[in-house]
Amino acid sequence: MTVRIELLGSSALAAYRALMLQAYAESPDAFVATVAERESQPEAFWLKRLDDRAGAQECSFGAFEGDELLGSATLAFEARPKTAHKTSLVGMYVQPAVRQQGLGRQLVQAVLQEARSRPYARVVVLTVTDGNASAEALYARCGFRRFGVEPLAMQWQGRFFNKVHMACVLVPEGIHSQ
Repeated sequence: MTVRIELLGSSALAAYRALMLQAYAESPDAFVATVAERESQPEAFWLKRLDDRAGAQECSFGAFEGDELLGSATLAFEARPKTAHKTSLVGMYVQPAVRQQGLGRQLVQAVLQEARSRPYARVVVLTVTDGNASAEALYARCGFRRFGVEPLAMQWQGRFFNKVHMACVLVPEGIHSQ
């Protein structure tokens, strides 16, 4: 399989929206949003995630084989001055048929490379549903470390799920905490 990873723009709107709606339906315990919530979002919501301009507050990367979008990951930057050094990896999804082939790792690496290209970014954070060992292991291989577990983080169909919080510090030297 020959896969390419690229920054998504507005031309990927239909494919990206379809992939993410598939993600919410196929893995409801992995995402806080529901299919119904996301289906009702206006085009502007989706286009915000596909902003390919330099310095965009959100940007998404896609894994393609030919013209088929097989997976994606979004990077969301904080806008407030006191938290502008933080960014979040959200909406990570790879189609089940092509998992365990390195696409997830390539997407995470693309997100981290983009974060490192921003001079003010210092850390990328994410959450993963507790018990999703393969996802947590992928993030750990990419440099993320667990820093806590949020109990009862979400509820779906009468069940509660904990969320593991993970972080990848981009520039560890020179960081001081008090």
